[in-house]
Amino acid sequence: MPDQIGSTHSWNWTSYLALECASHSVRISLQDNIASSWMQEKTLPGRKVSTKPEVYPRDKVFEVGSTATFCCIMPPGQVFNKLYLTGYNASDATKISDHTYALTVLLNQPSEHSCTDVKCQSSNYGACAYIGYPPDDRDLWCETRDLESVDCHWSIGRKTHLHKPSISTKYQLNGRDCPERYKASCSQRIEAHSGEREWMLTAKNKLGRKDLIDRSDLRRRVHMFAPEELSSSSVNARNITLMWKWRVQRYVDLDITCQINISDGETSTEITANGVGLLSAIVKDLIPNWNYIATVRCGTTQHFWKWSNWSQSVNFQTRGDVPDALDVWMQRTEDQTVILWKELQAEQSHGEISEYEVSWKKTSESELQNQTKVDKNDHSVALNLDRAEEHIVTVTARNINGSSAPSTIIIPPLSTGSHHVDTNQISGSDGGFYLSWSPSPAASCGYVVDWCLVSESCRVEWMKVTTNESNARIVSENFIDGQRYLLSVYACTLRAPVLLERREGYVKEKIIEKGLFQPLQWKQHHSDVEVFWRPVPLRNQSAFIHGYVLYYTDNNNKLVLIDSTDNPEATRLTAPNLKIHTYTFTVKAKTAAGEGGDSVIIVTLNSLTDNLIQVISISLIVIFALLSLVTILCYRHWSCIKHKVYPPIPKPVLTDKWLATVDNRCHPLCVDQYVHSEISNMAVPELFRKPAAPVNHYVIQGNDPYISVQTINGYCNHAVDTHIPQPLIIPTTDIPTQQGTPSPPFRSLFPNPSYDLTMETEYEPFSQDPQLQEGTLLGKGCDGYQPQTKTEFFCLDQKEERPDSPMSCVSTYVLLPQSPHV
Repeated sequence: MPDQIGSTHSWNWTSYLALECASHSVRISLQDNIASSWMQEKTLPGRKVSTKPEVYPRDKVFEVGSTATFCCIMPPGQVFNKLYLTGYNASDATKISDHTYALTVLLNQPSEHSCTDVKCQSSNYGACAYIGYPPDDRDLWCETRDLESVDCHWSIGRKTHLHKPSISTKYQLNGRDCPERYKASCSQRIEAHSGEREWMLTAKNKLGRKDLIDRSDLRRRVHMFAPEELSSSSVNARNITLMWKWRVQRYVDLDITCQINISDGETSTEITANGVGLLSAIVKDLIPNWNYIATVRCGTTQHFWKWSNWSQSVNFQTRGDVPDALDVWMQRTEDQTVILWKELQAEQSHGEISEYEVSWKKTSESELQNQTKVDKNDHSVALNLDRAEEHIVTVTARNINGSSAPSTIIIPPLSTGSHHVDTNQISGSDGGFYLSWSPSPAASCGYVVDWCLVSESCRVEWMKVTTNESNARIVSENFIDGQRYLLSVYACTLRAPVLLERREGYVKEKIIEKGLFQPLQWKQHHSDVEVFWRPVPLRNQSAFIHGYVLYYTDNNNKLVLIDSTDNPEATRLTAPNLKIHTYTFTVKAKTAAGEGGDSVIIVTLNSLTDNLIQVISISLIVIFALLSLVTILCYRHWSCIKHKVYPPIPKPVLTDKWLATVDNRCHPLCVDQYVHSEISNMAVPELFRKPAAPVNHYVIQGNDPYISVQTINGYCNHAVDTHIPQPLIIPTTDIPTQQGTPSPPFRSLFPNPSYDLTMETEYEPFSQDPQLQEGTLLGKGCDGYQPQTKTEFFCLDQKEERPDSPMSCVSTYVLLPQSPHV
């Protein structure tokens, strides 16, 4: 029976195993499910009685899905306990005799390790059963690598689970053993041949056998070895030559195609080269001053079968070069034009940037007139350009290898600015903006989209779009939710950029934080309350405001809508027909993200009478405050006000010889008490004369507080007193005016409109005389001098006036102080 199990047929134990064990022999009866009606019995050779439990059969191979019966022979004197297989559910054994027990099991699980243990009584007594599958290999294919041998490969398929070498699967290729049992490949040397050939693989184990066949022409199945000794040579800024060698000398006669992989650690590119016996390839379009890793694999060009393995890699660095041209844009501020450029990445700078150079001129000028250097760490420059003129600005970058190609932008005059374009709203999604616009025929070189915060000054960001596209996905690592951005679309033309459209929007709208309306105020109009606020600044708007709502809190602390508006520009809402009570109002802003910006104000309504009393009280307080302020100011500045309204008038001081006459040419001057009383009731005019100026041989000294007058070479019919007494001083006591206020000191001579004395005869005003000089004497002895009481007067009676008189005398009155000599 064991020989039948190891045959090519699959056997299942289906009936029973009759065991009869004695001290010297065991008889086994078998029945096969294929041979339905026969039974084979076999008696094993006798042996001595064992002192330990024994399990039969031992070390046999069973196919998964078959049924097997195992028996356990107990030594005399021992009691049977159980019979079982590891990994299987326990079942009751059948007693065959006093010392023999049998267990029939359906083998539905393969051996997980080397075999499955069949145990009797305990783990120390049992046998090993190998449960597995027959060979299931498939997909045989053969190839050659060196054109001198064949390598056949196949897929193993299902595992047999027969791990013991003596029962594992054996392979043969065209009748010859394959030495490597555990590899699904087999190689053999072949003789020179041509054309198609058959290759047969035989797989065999204790449970079965399987044959696989492949027909092929090995000249069309060349699997090359990987190139060896890969190296780089002729390294330039943008190209390099790679070289390698072949292990098989016969490859030099093959038409070979090689694939070269160039990687910089983040991205990789593959290029292809071909040729007979190919040993090198030129790699182009590399980045200057950049590190690369290169590998190569090859295959036959004609009748391509498969690629070789990748060769070992080689590292190299390209030489440096001038920087790439800069990406330049502009940004206008209130008083300057900012030229911006994007920082060159390492793969664009081709070496460390040392500086930037910016040049500009008006388009009407023939050559660049202005130039400036910019530090390598700066990427913008502010220029003070004439906004009424169009300018050309050129920017270049410089490194150790030289300057980049110039990048030029034309700045349009302000008259063609962007304020003529309407701004529409846009909503963001997925952390950015999907922006589309109408194509423009003026966009000869594409479009430029820039964006910046609306609420505050910021550095503009931009991206360029090709001519055949009219939409873009705008993303930036600087985007912030709840911030409003301004997006502008420009057409790139041969001249200055042309603004096409503008959008405003949020990447993501957020509910506005509380306390948006500050300060929140109110007014009472009869029984209505008007709640108002200042316009909301853009920096406080984290979403588009679509209107406002006004709530009041009822007795249950619930918000009750009382007024609303859809006008985002509104700044007031009204609560109508309210009773005299205390109310708590809440104002909110309506946005797409929900109502927010809650601001609360508590309002206490007053009756109309209270409001009237309050208005009157406030008015009286304001009037009283203003009057008090005016009074205080007048009191503190009274002297100044007095000086401005009533300027001081000096009183004349005449010496006692001022009326003296020489050679009968001085006429009597009559001064009486009447004039004294008349002068006392009027303001004395002010005398303005420059000192030390001669007037008709007189000198008038007009320094305050008196005026001295002397006659020089005068003629009078009375003797002139050579002794000059002290001047007669007119008292400087303030003379009250008609309004009752004191008059300023007497500072004017006779010709003054405010000093209106009655003139008896014609006279020549002093204002037509030359300037008088101080020191003119007032002479004594004129006819008619009659002193009276304390106030003396002179009567000047002129009956004829000579043209050559040094001074015209008029019949008037002059008040004189009492002479100290009288």
